[in-house]
Amino acid sequence: MSGHGAIVSLRGLRKSYGVGTPVEVEVLHGIDFDLAEGEFCALIGPSGSGKSTLLNLIGLLERPTSGELSIAGEATRGLGEQALTRLRGRHIGFVFQFHHLLPAFTALENVMMPSIIERGVATAEAEATARELLARVGLKGHENKKANQISGGQQQRVAIARALSLAPRLILADEPTGNLDTQTADDIFALLREFNRERGSACLIVTHDPRLAARCDRQIELVDGRVARDGR
Repeated sequence: MSGHGAIVSLRGLRKSYGVGTPVEVEVLHGIDFDLAEGEFCALIGPSGSGKSTLLNLIGLLERPTSGELSIAGEATRGLGEQALTRLRGRHIGFVFQFHHLLPAFTALENVMMPSIIERGVATAEAEATARELLARVGLKGHENKKANQISGGQQQRVAIARALSLAPRLILADEPTGNLDTQTADDIFALLREFNRERGSACLIVTHDPRLAARCDRQIELVDGRVARDGR
């Protein structure tokens, strides 16, 4: 399925650091795959295999050294920073292992943040969406607590609500359960699954947890910066 109905399409994607210096090192050596709309996929592989780098490229946080990367059918090569930021804002929600919430702001404000950044103002609609999402992730009644006043598992729920606040077509999650206990990890995973089924958001989840990876529809395994296995 070459790119058709793909939310992400990668062709010959390479990434090097220290380009043109004696310490130049290539960490991704020509990655090819498509992620279809609504697909729920795990990205697995040993430490240092390039998973986070690949996620950062797909998330448009870094640029590839060569190769083609399309998001929602739009080729990203040659796009300026503003266009990349716009594309990211329109289509992609991020969940990281360390939630990157703003500690001085409330749960509600944190969830509204992408919308405020996108529109330059806090709208009543954004607030209603944020309240609904917080209720959905089990945080009704916690809206006005500061991010640093709630538990790690609750912070990760806020981060998921924030990632979903602009109804992205693609959710990128980097070890979203990495520092959580098993029960909380299962809950967080179930939430991502639920939004994937309900809203059709594609999910690409970097995980070290073989149990969680097994519950994804597809697993892409990276070894030494190459796709070693891609199976459903």
